[in-house]
Amino acid sequence: MQDPAPKANTPGPLRAAARSFVLRFISGKYQGGEFPIVPEKQIIVGRSSDLDMVLVEDMVSRRHARIALQQDQIWIEDLGSTNGTFVNGEKIKRARLKEGDRVLIGTSILKVIASDAPSEGTSPRRDLESYANERKATQTRTMSGSIEEVPLPDLLQLFGTSKKNGVLYIRTEEDTGKIYMRKGNVYFAVINDVTDVPPMKSLYRMLAWSKGVFDLEPPDPTEFPGEIDVTVQEILMEGLRQLDEFNVIRDKLPPPHARLMIPQPLGRPLRDLSKEELDVFQLVLNEGSMEGVFNKSISTDLDTGSLLQKLLKAGYIESDS
Repeated sequence: MQDPAPKANTPGPLRAAARSFVLRFISGKYQGGEFPIVPEKQIIVGRSSDLDMVLVEDMVSRRHARIALQQDQIWIEDLGSTNGTFVNGEKIKRARLKEGDRVLIGTSILKVIASDAPSEGTSPRRDLESYANERKATQTRTMSGSIEEVPLPDLLQLFGTSKKNGVLYIRTEEDTGKIYMRKGNVYFAVINDVTDVPPMKSLYRMLAWSKGVFDLEPPDPTEFPGEIDVTVQEILMEGLRQLDEFNVIRDKLPPPHARLMIPQPLGRPLRDLSKEELDVFQLVLNEGSMEGVFNKSISTDLDTGSLLQKLLKAGYIESDS
């Protein structure tokens, strides 16, 4: 029977003769560790101490997955694990891997990395144990990493497909976002604890973040007013669409911290404005800033930005930038 390959992995096979490959742990208790992929030698991954790659955690089965480089192709196969094996957010039984693919096993995310030379040094198993011990001494979070290594859309896809529970913290130099997940669905989101901003709007804003670190922490029992129940797929489909369209008009808007004002005297009649334009006009009058208008608007950032652009162009409002 021909080996199936998921549609997400359509590029051609990896050529081991020219390059070597390693599995790099980019999240989880073994973060920073690497495990070489050796031609014609399979790697059995699991919790059992007699395996090749031992991942000591509850969500990993005793014999979880098999990874092997065979005839210039890297394959991964789930061995009937309880919690599943995921490649780029898709649960798999058997799949072909390519450079850059991300594999989720338990709470560890591994990335296929090309290397110019075969790995040398100590035993890969011993190296993983030392990384785990170092991280255990410095932190207790279940999963952490960089959103430059694992972009937030990919991370949400992984957590959604594997039905994670917990609070995903994303920290940038300026902001801290929190995404609350229950069985892989999002039920609340907030940036800098500003609860005036609807959770969906906060989620869509976080999708634009490209730098920062993330931590998945245990579930929080707090109940929030205005909770939602949205699948990751729904968030990504709509959120990324809005982000793409908002990027088109972003440069035509004042910067986020700009002040907004109503010209005195106002030369255009208000009766010419639509209801939505009047709502944004009133927010400018009440809030006086780009940030305030976007946070208080009941419309999406995309719709609010489009309405502000029209009001600025028509001379109903002006900015200090």
